[in-house]
Amino acid sequence: MKFFNTIFNTILDFIFPRYCINCNKNDTFLCQECLNKIPISQEILNNNIYAIFDYQNIIIKKAIWMLKYKNKKEIAKILAPIIYERLLEELSEKISLNNFINPLLIPIPLSKKRLRIRSFNQSELLCKELKNIDTNKLFAFENKVLYKIKNTKNQVEIKNGKERLKNLENCFIVKNPEIIKNKNIILLDDVITTGATLKEARKTLIRAGAKKIIAFTVAH
Repeated sequence: MKFFNTIFNTILDFIFPRYCINCNKNDTFLCQECLNKIPISQEILNNNIYAIFDYQNIIIKKAIWMLKYKNKKEIAKILAPIIYERLLEELSEKISLNNFINPLLIPIPLSKKRLRIRSFNQSELLCKELKNIDTNKLFAFENKVLYKIKNTKNQVEIKNGKERLKNLENCFIVKNPEIIKNKNIILLDDVITTGATLKEARKTLIRAGAKKIIAFTVAH
């Protein structure tokens, strides 16, 4: 199977060659030189939410858009090491000061309808890449707990903060709550604007018995 996958990917690369989304250098969707140009954000938002990049940066904005809407999954693999390093920094402090040990890494889920349209969840894909490089075994990846049961309106289309919260109200459920009972949780999402999605997800997890929850987003 791997052999045929390799051949298939080689054919795809020949028909649809990879070019850096910023400088058009070939062989990758985001070259190391352009990747180094993206400043790392040190921004800590309310309620233990950490943003890795500034969404106003044209390179990161295009990278996230290509990942989500153009199926360029390789971008998740490229961004994951940077996200992982930032996660390590925060976890080392949380572990020593707040006993934030053995956390579960949980992606913000998509609704069934959105998942069918997109064919994959970009946050889940990023979580899998983070788990692949987590040789220190600092967290466990878990994608069978948090589910989105409502196909809500896109948050970007809603300008009013109260309406954003109302749009997401009771949109998540927890299955298999025994998995997260008294567990520390790391939530991961791609982009945060007002934080309404993470707030609703956090509320749902806490009600189901989760202990402490922090969140990371690729950009803000």
